[in-house]
Amino acid sequence: MNPAREDDARRRRRAQRRLWVLAALFPAVLLVASALGAVNIGWPELLKLLTGSSETPEVVRAVFWDIRMPRVLLAALVGASLALAGGGVQGLFRNPLADPALIGVSAGAALGAVLCFYFGWQGLLGGWLLPLAAFIGGWLAVLVLGLFNTGFAAGGPAKLILAGVALNAMIGSVLGFFLFSASDDALRSMTFWTLGSCASARWPQVVVLLVFLLVGVFLLWRNARALDALQLGEEQAAHLGVSVARVRLETIIAAALLVGAATAFAGTIGFIGLVAPHMARLLLGGLHRLVLPGALLLGGMLLVLADLGARTLAAPAELAVGILTAAIGGPFFLWLLRRPSSWSAS
Repeated sequence: MNPAREDDARRRRRAQRRLWVLAALFPAVLLVASALGAVNIGWPELLKLLTGSSETPEVVRAVFWDIRMPRVLLAALVGASLALAGGGVQGLFRNPLADPALIGVSAGAALGAVLCFYFGWQGLLGGWLLPLAAFIGGWLAVLVLGLFNTGFAAGGPAKLILAGVALNAMIGSVLGFFLFSASDDALRSMTFWTLGSCASARWPQVVVLLVFLLVGVFLLWRNARALDALQLGEEQAAHLGVSVARVRLETIIAAALLVGAATAFAGTIGFIGLVAPHMARLLLGGLHRLVLPGALLLGGMLLVLADLGARTLAAPAELAVGILTAAIGGPFFLWLLRRPSSWSAS
């Protein structure tokens, strides 16, 4: 066998082993996070809870199954969704510093939620109007971006990025107006929501977000090889038989679904969509068949650990999880800027 091919095969096997390690760490992190909090649950009690034993006190069972577990799972799904969307967007734009917020869905979702708080509608429909308004706001932003870009199939990555920057600026100005004119109570709720939190997690939200995540996984996984080809440039990818317009459209739809649903239930959480895909690329190489699942696992674990810190570092008070993700992601972003580029689908 050619020495270069042998070396490439070794790198891929090593990357696959690392991916399996991440897959094994994922449930371990969830278990640790579910055991720690204002009420710590010992490992014997945790085992009894997971096996359905009736020996644990009713209060402990209620804390674990009704509060702790939905929150941990929601954090894992939100982090996985943001990271997966980030991996797709970075592959589409051929830029490891790209963030899913570029397409405007986070800002649009924030505007939908802020309008709910401003008019006092957040409690309507049994509390479901708030995430619904956020999701609709995110999707309206993506549709407007499509109009700016005369359809996602027609414009190139540079045009799409510039349209996203303009859209984010316009939505930011509208958000600023409502934040400036809101009442004190509404302003506090708006501020906490825009910093991100998983405190309102419930089982129905976990189920809904899981469905959106599965749809996003399907759309991005079927385009993984096409995203690899796009790293050579759109013309070269087209010569290899890739439908560039279809890949761009499906990647944007997947990112909008993932980020819109995650933001609807947890607010705007920054840097997970930037940091996790790049960490996956550093660990696993540039192939999207490895980067996408790696980003999903790393994003879920990162947000679960950040949420654990948010509910324990200032106990009995609670921090907004976006504060911690920004504290981690900001220095990492600066490190990326100093690091020589190694962007390739190897």
